[in-house]
Amino acid sequence: MKKVFLFMCAGLLALGTSAQIEAPQPSPAAKIEQKVGLTDVTLEYSRPAVRDREIFGELVPFGEVWRTGANANTKITFSDSVEIGGKNLAKGTYAIYTIPNKDSWEVLFYKDASNWGNPQEWDDSKVALKATAKVETMPFSMESFGIFVNEISNGGAVLDFVWSNTSATLPFKVPTDVKTLASIEKVMNGPGANDYYAAASFYQESGKDLKKAHEWVKKATAMQDDAFWMWRKRSLIEAELGMKKEAISSAQKSMALAEKAKNADYVKMNKASLKEWGAI
Repeated sequence: MKKVFLFMCAGLLALGTSAQIEAPQPSPAAKIEQKVGLTDVTLEYSRPAVRDREIFGELVPFGEVWRTGANANTKITFSDSVEIGGKNLAKGTYAIYTIPNKDSWEVLFYKDASNWGNPQEWDDSKVALKATAKVETMPFSMESFGIFVNEISNGGAVLDFVWSNTSATLPFKVPTDVKTLASIEKVMNGPGANDYYAAASFYQESGKDLKKAHEWVKKATAMQDDAFWMWRKRSLIEAELGMKKEAISSAQKSMALAEKAKNADYVKMNKASLKEWGAI
C-alpha cells in the first residue's frame, strides 16, 4: 500500500512539472493592422484595466516615462516613412513610450522594442522621434486601455491613446501622394485602361489637375468602351470641368451599359446625376 501511495505521489509530481494552466491574462494582448493610404500601420500592445483605480496622476504619474500599456513593449510598425509633428520618422518598428501630463503627452518612438516595460537604462540616442499629443477629458470612462488608428484619410490618420476618462491624440501623415504619383508615372510608360482609370480617379478625388484626369479617363473609355464605371467617372470629371453636354452624354452611356450589365447601383447613380443636370 505504501508503494502504491509513493507511486501515485510521484505521478502527481511528474504531472505538475509538465502541465500548464491556461487562464486569462489581466492585461490581454491586442493587435491592430490598419491601412492608411498606401501605408500599413500595425500596433501590438497589452490592455490593462482601470479596476476602480485613479489612473493618470496616480497609478501613472505625471511627468514620468510610462510603458504605455502593460507587459512587453507597446510596438508600432510603419511600412513607410511617416511625418509626425513636422518631423520624419523612418519606416520600421518602434516601442511607444509616453510622458503623460495633465494638458499634453510627450510620445516617444524608441528604436529598441525588445524590452519588457521601460528599459533598465534609458538611452536618449534611441529616441527616433518625440512629439506632443493633445489631451482631452472624455465625458465617459474607458475601462480598458486602448490605442486606436482613427480619422483615416488618404494622407494620414491619428493615434488615439484612450484610458479612464483621458484621451491623447497624435496626428501623423503618410506619403500617399508621393507613392501614388510615382506609381502613376511608372505605369504611364505603358498603361492599360485600368491604369488610366485609376490615375484619373486619383486626380479627380484628390482635387488635382482635372484636365489631365479627363485626358486619362477618355483614354480609358476608348480602350474599354463597355466599362460603365469608367464612363461614370468620365461624366463626373466632365461635370466638374463645366462640360455639361459631354457629362450628360457620358452618364447616359454609363447608364445604358449598367442596365445591360444589370448593375442597379450604377443605374441609380447615373439617373440621379442626369436629374441633377436637367437631362431627365
